[in-house]
Amino acid sequence: MSKTEFGKGCHLHLIDGSAFIFRAYHALPPLTRKSDGLPVGAVSGFCNMLQRYVEDNNGPDAPTHAAVIFDHSGKSFRNEMYDLYKANRPPAPEDLVPQFPLTRDATRAFNIACKEVEGFEADDIIATLACRAREAGGRVTIISSDKDLMQLVGGGVEMLDAMKNKRIDRDGVLEKFGVGPERVVDVQALAGDSVDNVPGAPGIGIKTAALLINEYGSLEDLLNRATEIKQPKRRQTLIDNRDQIELSKQLVQLDCEMTLDFSLEELEVQDPDPEALLTFLSEMEFRTLSKRLAERMGVETPDIPEKLLEGSGEASMPESVPFNPETYTCVRDAAALQGWIDQAIERGWVAVDTETTGLDEMVVDLVGVSLCVEAGQACYIPLTHKAGASDDLFGSDELAEGQMPLKTALDMLKPLLEDPSVIKIGQNMKYDAKIFARQGITVAPIDDTMLMSYALHGGEHNHGMDTLSDRYLDHTPIPIKPLLGTGKSAITFDRVPIDDAIAYAAEDADITLRLWQTFKPQLHQRQVTTVYETLERPLIPVLAKMEMDGIKVDRDTLSRMSNAFAQKMAALEAEIHELAGESFNVGSPKQLGEILFDKMGIEGGKKGKTGAYATGADILEDLATEHELPGRVLDWRQLSKLKSTYTDALQDHINPDTGRVHTSYSIAGASTGRLASTDPNLQNIPVRSEEGRRIREAFIAEPGNVLLSLDYSQIELRILAHVAGIDALKQAFADGLDIHAMTASEMFDVPLDEMTSDIRRQAKAINFGVIYGISGFGLARNLRIPRKDAQGFIDRYFERFPGIRKYMDSTVDFAKEHGYVQTLFGRKIHTPEIGAKGPKAGFAKRAAINAPIQGTAADVIRRAMIRMPDAIAHLPARMLLQVHDELLFEVPEADVEETIAVARHVMETAADPAVHLEIKLSVDAGQGANWSEAH
Repeated sequence: MSKTEFGKGCHLHLIDGSAFIFRAYHALPPLTRKSDGLPVGAVSGFCNMLQRYVEDNNGPDAPTHAAVIFDHSGKSFRNEMYDLYKANRPPAPEDLVPQFPLTRDATRAFNIACKEVEGFEADDIIATLACRAREAGGRVTIISSDKDLMQLVGGGVEMLDAMKNKRIDRDGVLEKFGVGPERVVDVQALAGDSVDNVPGAPGIGIKTAALLINEYGSLEDLLNRATEIKQPKRRQTLIDNRDQIELSKQLVQLDCEMTLDFSLEELEVQDPDPEALLTFLSEMEFRTLSKRLAERMGVETPDIPEKLLEGSGEASMPESVPFNPETYTCVRDAAALQGWIDQAIERGWVAVDTETTGLDEMVVDLVGVSLCVEAGQACYIPLTHKAGASDDLFGSDELAEGQMPLKTALDMLKPLLEDPSVIKIGQNMKYDAKIFARQGITVAPIDDTMLMSYALHGGEHNHGMDTLSDRYLDHTPIPIKPLLGTGKSAITFDRVPIDDAIAYAAEDADITLRLWQTFKPQLHQRQVTTVYETLERPLIPVLAKMEMDGIKVDRDTLSRMSNAFAQKMAALEAEIHELAGESFNVGSPKQLGEILFDKMGIEGGKKGKTGAYATGADILEDLATEHELPGRVLDWRQLSKLKSTYTDALQDHINPDTGRVHTSYSIAGASTGRLASTDPNLQNIPVRSEEGRRIREAFIAEPGNVLLSLDYSQIELRILAHVAGIDALKQAFADGLDIHAMTASEMFDVPLDEMTSDIRRQAKAINFGVIYGISGFGLARNLRIPRKDAQGFIDRYFERFPGIRKYMDSTVDFAKEHGYVQTLFGRKIHTPEIGAKGPKAGFAKRAAINAPIQGTAADVIRRAMIRMPDAIAHLPARMLLQVHDELLFEVPEADVEETIAVARHVMETAADPAVHLEIKLSVDAGQGANWSEAH
């Protein structure tokens, strides 16, 4: 067929090939070619998408020209501008890499033009072709949802989000960016892009950037007139970061003037050649698709040997369902609810979400429940919305009409939520499980999309629903603020009118189900199923019970401590004023800086952007080695923090019904697997100072009970000795030696019987410092010794234990090659900044070195916690807290010894049988009427 000149009346389709590939990969379970085991799941999905594209585009508005545009595997010209461009992106999954060339072959098999250019990204090729087609008078449809391509929209160019079947025109761009297509680049330059590692202006997001561009007209005018901006912080940000912002614009600006070795005419749509297409599908062993296409083309299906097809498990691409609030329903009676329950039982799964009056699961009220069993089909069951809610901040306490009675709904839901044959899917399901537990419902079995994402993407990003929806579903969830308001006029969810609540609440369940459908097959594909199933999911009910049990705290003890701290702070203030020669606000960094560096003339003062001296803890610690006043200020600050953060604040956290404090554990917070305690944080109570240790005295046991502490002894050093193969450390642990004294003896040639506490303290600082990648500067500060001496200690340590340096180097090399490091239990901790340069480089390397050690220790204690409930089920003991390497129990006095024996065995064997540690784990036990006595 001859190529006709491209011009008016022509319609060009430009398909974002990478988007098709990754959607196909993430949407389907693993699939391998039977004959040789080659991964072909993404290719299968890609072919299904191309076939559907061809079928959907053969009407009156069919394209006259089309091409699938791919990213070239190498770096682009943007990496020459900025070497950290896209540095945060992890490498492609191992099983996807061999499928990239096959997707090109598939495109050619469908007889669709297939284009990529070395040194350029697919977006640049699309931009160049779109601009040429527009100039020639033709129409262009870009099939992609990539926001970077929105700068091309207008003048005959539009975008089509194939996942949502939504067209994006100028109004769509305005909705996304707050500016027209011609100013998208300016907004992106300011806002930056964390995915592509485009720096932008710190602290400025899309909304602020759009406001600025709309006010000043263009990025150039904004930067030239930055001094006119009234807000000081924003003004200074633009002035200080101008070069970075201008670089960002170069990075996001698409190249519309590429030199291409093909013309628009060569992209003319052609019918596929049946023989070529079916031969390719036959080679891939896609029997179902081959048969379907052969029938539609009126030819015979190629013969694929049956032995190659047995168990091949060819998968079909699931249909994309757009998010549409109009498909969500409100369940107001038992008959309607029973219909949803029946669907869930038939499917074997249901996404569940709760709406409540706040965030504290121990005191909030349940307002409603959402269910979803199929993408796009979700319901909201309002239960306790108040009447006249929107008219008055406090409103009426009468229930609004059109709701099921709370007890009726929960009685119907209880069998479903406890049915072992139906998976209950949630996002941060621990919260919802506690809400239902307070209603007498034990939710099980559970799947949690937050934890699936954590197992898959730990270290890459946070795992909140909004982030996951934006990133993996390309959908921005309905925001909560417009419903609740902000500040003093904010309301609780029970005062949101039911009709306004339906879309928001039901969408949460819909999003959760889609995330589950996205992540579930990936767990196997990326080989983290074991991590999720043994370290994440089983921990949910364990933590939920610990949090609901809480720990008893004595308010009178805290109050006495607060008073004592206040008196001591006053005495320190008087001493500080005397040393300074005048009174000033000790809590003011500005005034302190003026006293230290202006009045007292101490050297080393550095002013920040605001003109005030920096007086952070690191600076004061350095100064404290030579001057008395900075040390006193550090003491005052420590007391101030203890008082405000603990002895005062903890009193507000005592639950009035239980008399106990109920912390909440974040399972997916730290990338290494360590749990984080919040509201209140009970893990960061200082124990190195006498005052900090005293705070633990307020944590007490109920009458007749004691608090029992079991703590791993030097677990991270034991793991380091194992993974780094350090024979001297292994032997020391085997012999039960004091490891810090042994290290000091090895390094400083001091016999053990002549060891001093000061030498041992230095060795202890080095032992733990090396694990965390401490520098000579950092060790010098910790030991308050010259930096040269500290670096000498570290150098000598590596000479004595060469295995540690080898471990460090090999771990960094592994991280650079794979984009992640691993614990001994298979947890992948992604290291997106491992290739960074400058100040971030050292931190990224230290984090990568430490992660397998700290992560393995975290995995060990998780395994212990998961096994503990069954182990102590026959005892009247309760596991209350987890603090780093310690577990705290409340136990009747008569059962202490048996609990110690059982719990110690669980903890010391927690790694078995998954990992055989060469060094036996050891657990210390202590007990007392309060936490301080126990540990």
